[in-house]
Formats: sequence, structure tokens, C-alpha cells
Amino acid sequence: MKQVASIHEAIVKSGLKDGMTISFHHHLRDGDYVVNMVMKEIHKLGIKDLTVCASSLGKAHDYLVPCIEDGTVTGISTSGIRDEIGEVVSKGKLKHPAVIRSHGGRARAIEDGTIKIDVAFIGASTSDVYGNASGKGGKSDTGVLSYADGDAKYANRVVVITDTIVASPNFPASIEGVDVDYVVKVDSIGDPAKIATGALRLTKDTRELNMAREVAKCMYHSGYFKDGFSFQTGAGGSSLATTVFLKDYMQQADIKCGWAMGGVTEPIVDLFKAGFVNKVLDDQSFDLAAVASAHQPGHFEISASQYANPFNKGAFVNQLNFVILGALEVDTDFNVNVVQGSNGVLRGAPGGHPDTAAGADVTIIVAPLIRSRMPTVRDRVTSITTPGESVDIIVTDYGVAVNPNRQDLLAAFKDTTIPLKTIEELRDLAYQYAGKPAPVEFDDQVVALVEYRDGTIIDTIRKPKHLN
Repeated sequence: MKQVASIHEAIVKSGLKDGMTISFHHHLRDGDYVVNMVMKEIHKLGIKDLTVCASSLGKAHDYLVPCIEDGTVTGISTSGIRDEIGEVVSKGKLKHPAVIRSHGGRARAIEDGTIKIDVAFIGASTSDVYGNASGKGGKSDTGVLSYADGDAKYANRVVVITDTIVASPNFPASIEGVDVDYVVKVDSIGDPAKIATGALRLTKDTRELNMAREVAKCMYHSGYFKDGFSFQTGAGGSSLATTVFLKDYMQQADIKCGWAMGGVTEPIVDLFKAGFVNKVLDDQSFDLAAVASAHQPGHFEISASQYANPFNKGAFVNQLNFVILGALEVDTDFNVNVVQGSNGVLRGAPGGHPDTAAGADVTIIVAPLIRSRMPTVRDRVTSITTPGESVDIIVTDYGVAVNPNRQDLLAAFKDTTIPLKTIEELRDLAYQYAGKPAPVEFDDQVVALVEYRDGTIIDTIRKPKHLN
């Protein structure tokens, strides 16, 4: 029988030892309980020198901080490093530099053996006693379990942790029982109400709505806004709000979207319900509306590899017409930073940013010119997440800059009301209003490596001196 009495027993039976790699997924986002439950049991067992391979980490996983400080965790591979974990890694307390990967890069690294997972811990909304597990149903419904797909298929041992055991077979299964070694029932794997964070809620801010309107206008005039087009939005307020304005343009042009993808949110679900989007491809349900929609026909779960792995034969990011993404910083070469704050501290995640930017026909970055009195558009980004060669349009509240490499878009926008500016003009405005920022001073200690989706290192992040 695969079902065991406790997480403690599952860890012991898995054979977890010092120096191994364990993995987690983040479909419950800020509501996740699984990481902390597992790490507390590992702490009790005294297992040390572990590498945590997570699809993302945030404030729900703060128990990792003492684990880093006492050597229980000495390595991290993740997309997101935020909050207290971002602080402790930025301070250089992690023994080995963290490796920051995109979602597609993580899937690729697991499949090609760059990452070798010894034990995968998968929080599942429902499971039968044989480990056929799903993100659907139960009291902790997450919609999908896309990021755990590769972990289940490639890890040496797989532990499914659920708060809802259902009759076998639990089909359709996101995680198949043939890949699962142990099943543990707990009281709760998390709080689905915390799946949607502040960044994922539809904005009511006038500035963000105005930027969203310009994004939709750029899409309409781009030459790619045709019946059956595909798109994805990022997690920022303006990105999400763009979806609302697209409806008017689709009605005006009498067209429909063939499919929308993501990080699926309520605005996409609303278009889907209204018949303006034919299909939804879901690698993460970003809010409860998306979780509910994941149960409906035409809303399909895809794995992280299907979503964005650059080395497979059919990643959907390569079929995107449009992607709308946010940014912490943009520079005059159109490079984008979404990982490192302007003070040098780790505070974000590439997610699918570099994957979708590389694959889409038109990549649009939307961000305010100034954020918290700091210029968003600047001479150089603090670190590069997505290279400028993948970025086509920058939309700010003070104008729109088109990458000079995209002469087709410049021509398409020429006789429109889109407020075109050069990227240098946007930088100059940002510096005029907020001042030119002083460069952050860093120590020699490397605290993180930013790995591009193909496995090359695109940037190196060092410890900020102010954290000494």
C-alpha cells in the first residue's frame, strides 16, 4: 500500500539523506502549507545540505529561512525568490549561489538531467491511495498541477501530499499513480483563497488602466490581431487589465481569440465564458475564477514542458502571437529585469517571462515610467532577466517605445494615435522626473545566477554592500 501515516514516515521511507535534492511546486502560491510541513519534518530528522528545487518560493515558505541559516538547505533552484527568502539569499547566507530559472528552463533542466531530483513532494487537491493525483476537487482546489508534472516523471522518489483522498481511480489525473511512491493524507495542504496575491488582482488604478488601453491599441494595430490569434498576459495590473480592453477591439474587428494561455486569470475566464476566447491553456490557475474554470470543457491543463520548454517539439510559447508582461526595470537596450529590486535585493521571478518573450510574435512590456520614486526606464538594468532582443514594445504612462529592430511595428503604428517615443526619450523623462539613480554597490560574493531558458548564464547577482 502506498498510503503512509505521516510526512515523517514518507521522508524516512523515501531514503532522503544529506546532500540530496528535493522539489516542490507553488500552485497554492501564498496559501501553500506543504513546503513548511515537509521542511519541519526534515529539520527534526537532522538531514542537512539539501538543495531545494522549487517552481517558485515566496512568503508562504518562510520556514526555509532558518533552514538556510543552519545548513539544512545549502542550495536553491527556483523561479521566484521573494520576501524573507529573498533577503536571506541576498545577504549571502545560502552556502551555494541560488540558480534562478524560468518555468521553461526548469522543465528543460529536469528533463535533460541538469537537475536530478531525489525526492519530489507534490501537494495535490485530491488523490486516490495509489497516487493518481489532481489539482481539481477537494477542499484545496488549485485547478491544475502543471509544474509538478516533470517532478513526478523524473524524480527518483515521489511523495503525494493531499487533504482529500478519493476513490480509485482518480481520473483524469494530473499526476499518474505509476510515478508515485507514497501518499500522505494531512489535515490541509493550504488555503486556496491566498492563490491570488495583490499583483494578480484586476487594477482600478487610472494610470494602469490607461497603459492597458495603449497595450490593447498596440495589439490591434500590430498586424497580428487577426481571427484565431493567441495571447498571454503577465501578472501585473496593467497586463491583466489589457484583457478587458481587448474585448472591445475583438468586437470591432469581428474576430475571436483562438486560445489564451498562462497563468490564467479571471479576465481571461470572462472572455472565455463570453465566447471571445475559444480555448484556455492553463499551466497555473492564478485566482479562484481560473480554478473554477479549470473544471470546464475547453479549459485545458498543460504541463510546464508543454508550456515553455525550449528544447521540446511543441512548446506553446512558440505559437503565441502576443504576450503582455511587466517589468521592474527596462534599459535602453530593451533588456528587462523582473528578479532584482533597484536596491539589489532579490524580490521577483522570471516565471515564463523570458520563455514567452522569446516565443511570441509581439512581446509587449508594460510598466510605469517611475515606480516608488525610482526610474523604471534607465541606462542599465540591475540584472537581466529577459534580453532586449526578445522585447518588441515598451508601454509606459508617458509613451510607447518600439524596438528599432521591429521596423514593421513602427510602420504599422505610424498613422495611429499611439504616443510613440524612443527608449532614450523615455529614459530622459524618467531621469528628469525622478533623477538619475546612483548605482548599487555590490560585494564580490555571488549570491545567485540567472540562467537563461537554454541553460546559459545570462547574469550574475552579487551581495549588495548595504546588506553587510
